Amino acid sequence: MRCPKCGCSDDKVIDSRSVKDGFGIRRRRECIQCNYRFTTLESVSPEELKVVKRDGSRVEFDPEKLRRGIDRACYKRNVSFGEIDRIVGEISSSLQRDFNKEVPSAEIGCRVMEELRKVDEVAYVRFASVYRKFTDAADFIEEIKELKK
Repeated sequence: MRCPKCGCSDDKVIDSRSVKDGFGIRRRRECIQCNYRFTTLESVSPEELKVVKRDGSRVEFDPEKLRRGIDRACYKRNVSFGEIDRIVGEISSSLQRDFNKEVPSAEIGCRVMEELRKVDEVAYVRFASVYRKFTDAADFIEEIKELKK
């Protein structure tokens, strides 16, 4: 690791700590040449996961896109940012764990709806309306009837 101050490649590790629930390491380092202290973070790079869309195209999985969709569904609802972070983290982790290289977009949508159903029924119906492409009020009524069962 090069020192950000002088560029020297010799340093020593002063302290190491586990971060991200054991999926990363934070290291405090000191440059041998100029004694400048700096921090590095190491984490496992998960294999790139591709999303197979309805039309068959493939795009890189983007947790931020997932977050935006959930944010829109939860707009002006009593769902905290922490809860949204938890949902995004859980879904992202489970997808990385359950799929090697490709995941169908339908699977992501189902997992989001499952989580939103537990958290907020209105957010669930909002997300379902976009995900399932509701065309009229009857679609909403049918979904709400299913939700109430």
